[in-house]
Amino acid sequence: PLERGYGTTLGNSLRRVLLASLPGSAVSYVQIDGVLHEFSTIPGVLEDVTQIILNLKKLTLKSIAADEKLAEIDVEGPATVTAGDLKVDDEVEILNPNQYIATVAEGAHLRMTVAVKQGRGYVPADQNKSDDMPIGVVPVDSLFSPIEKVNYQVEGTRVGRNNDYDKLTMEVWTDGSITPNDALSFGAKILTEHLNVFMNTNLETEFTDVMVEKEDTKKEKQLEM
Repeated sequence: PLERGYGTTLGNSLRRVLLASLPGSAVSYVQIDGVLHEFSTIPGVLEDVTQIILNLKKLTLKSIAADEKLAEIDVEGPATVTAGDLKVDDEVEILNPNQYIATVAEGAHLRMTVAVKQGRGYVPADQNKSDDMPIGVVPVDSLFSPIEKVNYQVEGTRVGRNNDYDKLTMEVWTDGSITPNDALSFGAKILTEHLNVFMNTNLETEFTDVMVEKEDTKKEKQLEM
């Protein structure tokens, strides 16, 4: 149980942290052989480059690498290209290998390089672009957050005869790269680290308990023993 009012305070704060601050992995740019820009078409490939990029943005990735990693696709038609066709190293895991990417006709060839990196929140394509990128490299929007949805509900609850406490229930949906429990723990850690900035370590008074039980609640517990 939480003190009255803290259910909403903590629930809203945790929800915002989970949606915006947890790290994740996503595609940052794409380079396709024979393609100069995102509005190009590829001979023998059903999808244009724009649609291929949209499909690549649906990849669910988990990278433990601190730096950027490259994944490659090299397919000759006829073939249906999926995320499972990406060649990645041991530091990158593809969690949805059945994700559709493109269809390659007989006699056609599709070869591309996909960059995967870690980040937080949403990063637009122009921020994934660097001055030294060669012609033909197409930066893409990156949604790094592994959290798909967060709901919270606050209900009144009681302890003994006292019913002015809050009960907080959190519902967390992820993309599979992190469990809801780990995500919630990570979010709480981030929130705590930011709150530590406001703590005065020179205080002479020592607070042994953050949540101080009301005196009547203590007496009720003693009577129940």
